[in-house]
Amino acid sequence: MKAAYYDKHGSYENIKIGDFPVPEIQEDEVLVNIKAFSLNHLDIWVMEGKYPVQIPMPHIFASDGAGIVVKVGKAVKHIKEGDKVIVYPGLSCGVCESCLSGKDNQCRQYHLLGVIENGVSAEYTKVPAINVFKIPEGLSFEEAASIGITYTTMWHSLVSRAGVKPGDTVLIHGGGSGVGTAGIQIAKLYGATVITTVGDDWKVEKAKELGADFVINYKKENFVERVKEITEGKMCNIVIDHIGQETFPNSIEIAKRGGHVVTFGATTGGEPQINLRKIFGKNITIHGVYMGTKGEVAHYLKFFPGKLRPIIDSVFEFENVKDAYKKLLSRQFFGKIVVKV
Repeated sequence: MKAAYYDKHGSYENIKIGDFPVPEIQEDEVLVNIKAFSLNHLDIWVMEGKYPVQIPMPHIFASDGAGIVVKVGKAVKHIKEGDKVIVYPGLSCGVCESCLSGKDNQCRQYHLLGVIENGVSAEYTKVPAINVFKIPEGLSFEEAASIGITYTTMWHSLVSRAGVKPGDTVLIHGGGSGVGTAGIQIAKLYGATVITTVGDDWKVEKAKELGADFVINYKKENFVERVKEITEGKMCNIVIDHIGQETFPNSIEIAKRGGHVVTFGATTGGEPQINLRKIFGKNITIHGVYMGTKGEVAHYLKFFPGKLRPIIDSVFEFENVKDAYKKLLSRQFFGKIVVKV
């Protein structure tokens, strides 16, 4: 099979395309012919050697993919050959207390496809059968490949952890990112008022078209002061921060008393200067989120494609995978970047 891979840490320029053996499946696994995969910043962190685990080389990367099941293990009953599926990348042991409690993302063995084992940047990938979900009718492979990490993380953040509800005011940093576009949709699904930040004027109208009530260009406006104006000083029930060091202190600032701040990314660094008095003085709850659960995926997929739908910025051919990652790093995109296999 053909696969995009790298054999040393560094930039996306190290990506190569070559031949690999088709994976052999176990009795509880399925083999998926990948038709499309989407990009995540996680891919870059792993690629650059910034992820705190040993990465085997050569490495087939990427976590989020969709395709067609071409082979099933003899113990698999709920999926059959020919099914069009989304590959959920969260892998866990399946037998510990966390897994049996439906909290598989808290399993001590939890990890993501494409990190310490081969991912979906290839014609074929194997995964446990419980990690594939049928693609909702009406979604393309490109759209389905854009769901996994972004919607699972945002659903877990907003719904399961922060408890978003009608009437809440939610601020989502990076409204043009994959997780940002997912977050805007999910928050609106629950009847919240959504404020989001973007770094380019051309993204403002796109965010509004997606449902954001207020959009702040953080390069032109002080988003703390703007949030104060928008909320008339009441601030936000929920703040979603996947930016990290650069924004997190101000995310604490704009959370209201009794509010929630969710963190699941540190693109600008992971060591923010935080005034603890702001946290306990305002009774703020901080949630650290790493993905979400398979049960949440099964639940939120019911809302596709009618009430939730991935926003795709651009689709690249497999041979142009380097250009896809170049665009990801440019930040000149709105939604998800996808590669066809």
